[in-house]
Amino acid sequence: MAKLTPAERTSLAKKAAAERWARYQGGEVYTPEAIGDLPIVGHTIPCAVIVVEGEIIRLVSERDLVKSLGGKRGGSHWLRAREDADAANLPPILSAANLREFISEDLMQGLNSRYMFKNPGRGGSAAHGLRGELYPMICDVFLKARDARKLLPSQENIAISADILIRALAHTGIIALIDEATGYQYKRPVDALARILEAFIAKELQPYIPTFPADYYEHLFRLRGLDYRVDSVQRPQYFGCLTNDIVYKRLAPNVLTELKKAVRRNEAGRPVHKYFQRLTSNLGYPKLREHLGAVVATMKLSNDYGDFLAKLDRIAPRYGQNLLLPFNDGQPDSGEGL
Repeated sequence: MAKLTPAERTSLAKKAAAERWARYQGGEVYTPEAIGDLPIVGHTIPCAVIVVEGEIIRLVSERDLVKSLGGKRGGSHWLRAREDADAANLPPILSAANLREFISEDLMQGLNSRYMFKNPGRGGSAAHGLRGELYPMICDVFLKARDARKLLPSQENIAISADILIRALAHTGIIALIDEATGYQYKRPVDALARILEAFIAKELQPYIPTFPADYYEHLFRLRGLDYRVDSVQRPQYFGCLTNDIVYKRLAPNVLTELKKAVRRNEAGRPVHKYFQRLTSNLGYPKLREHLGAVVATMKLSNDYGDFLAKLDRIAPRYGQNLLLPFNDGQPDSGEGL
């Protein structure tokens, strides 16, 4: 191998990978030997086992694999596919140019093999299956790009999901190996490993789950008469004051005052933590999520900010403050401030 040119080594690698991932043509829809759902990163991924020419092949749904890592097939994917034939065959989350150097030839060839399988759980429609062993290989692409500091901002959340998944698979894998070595695999509940995997992922993913849903800010912009940009997380500074009024003053008596005391501040006087991070996990945080659900529902039913506040005052009034009578001074609300 040392005497070969780079081009010759690449050619041999492609040939070896192509042989390893035997590609099946014909568009056949396979009837699985077994089928089920795999709980991964907050998603349920259809999976199946098929037999092709005597080979046992374990599959996961490509579409749901992509969704589990936070990816989607958007216009940018199709634009890249028009300019680069290889990109069309890649899952959308791998088609970005900055990831290409981290995709091994083995993975590239493996992605060439897709297997249609019947999925009774989804109306009998056929699912596009990828070999299950490609799942961690896809995750590894993002971890390598992260280590090389070549991730795009839009890919950072995918890397977080990939990191959590790789560690979850390692955690579950050692348990499976011990069970197999001791024979306990025949005694454990049939869904034991899935439960262990799901519990590990849920615990690791918790710090990254947004507490305030995107709907909250989208409708707050709308009610204030402002344009909402999905590609930006910047919000007017006064939104913090609005949130204090909408959420924390209505959550429990004196909760905002106590949170202001509990949260540390930096030299500039700004909080170093979010208020919700100081709420108790057994009572305060669940109460916050419940209140936010009611707030967002009320937002959706409101025409403008005044209408929203009037409705909110009826279902979740501020603690320690009398309700105000409806009053309109005739001045239009520009949405630019309080």
